[in-house]
Amino acid sequence: MEKIEQATFAGGCFWCMVKPFDQFEGVKSVVAGYTGGHKEDPTYEEVCTHTTGHYEAVQVTYDAEKLDYLELVEAFFKSIDPTDAGGQFHDRGESYKTAVFYHDEVQRQIAENYKEELERSGRFNKPIATAIIPAVKFYSAESYHQDYYKNNPFRYNLYYKGSGREGFIDKYWHTTPYSQEELKKQLTDIAYKVTQENGTELPYNNAYYDHFEEGIYVDIVSGRALFSSRHKFDSGCGWPAFSSSIAKSNIREKEDLTHGMVRTEVRSTYANSHLGHVFKDGPEEAGGLRYCINSAALRFIPKDKMLEEGYGEYLGQL
Repeated sequence: MEKIEQATFAGGCFWCMVKPFDQFEGVKSVVAGYTGGHKEDPTYEEVCTHTTGHYEAVQVTYDAEKLDYLELVEAFFKSIDPTDAGGQFHDRGESYKTAVFYHDEVQRQIAENYKEELERSGRFNKPIATAIIPAVKFYSAESYHQDYYKNNPFRYNLYYKGSGREGFIDKYWHTTPYSQEELKKQLTDIAYKVTQENGTELPYNNAYYDHFEEGIYVDIVSGRALFSSRHKFDSGCGWPAFSSSIAKSNIREKEDLTHGMVRTEVRSTYANSHLGHVFKDGPEEAGGLRYCINSAALRFIPKDKMLEEGYGEYLGQL
């Protein structure tokens, strides 16, 4: 049975704050809007004057049976500069400040704990400025602001990069927590070359290209779940191919202009490992995507070992 809850976050320009949450299975909707202020039914133009008290924000409706609030909090912080008290990147003023708006005491405690852990981590050399405050009435923004990254991908990508958000996130969030010395000891030569040096293994000469046992595939570096045998198919390319990910928050996509081509690279979110690429030539009935992934970047967990190894929550994805 579904358990529908809401989460509300302000992370600067709301155009950039929908995509981070859309990727989660269990998210029902992500609405861009305004909250925290005193003006009823504000317009975008009014909020931009910084006189309404409102933040630009997003409200996430999700199934708490499928998705933990902590995962949303983590995705939020990894999409912002939490040390900026005056706005976000090129956008300045109170409507662009960051905040977690908690809907109950459980959410408040989770957000406070994450903020405290982030402060202690030493990742940033400035204090965490993101506010954690009670949720109040949320007003949906105008229709042309909704799903902006989908409806205006070219302008969205220009803004995401030009505002400074992309560069900041790459510098502070898209880094591996593992030392290269540790990884060289832990990984095989080909796994290190693929994950850490953006290498590619040989087609038809790798562990999983023709492997169809029931189970899941995890990031060989971090152990985070990535793909399921349910979505695996024979693409004829000589590498493992999947139509979807079972944990989209554990992967990220990045434009790749190397080798004279325009491609979309797939990397693991937590370890920042190179996994492969995603193409739009997959099975149409499964969404049309083909995640072409290096076997060397993966570890397979068979169905009968998933509970033992801590992946029981993904049994329903097989």
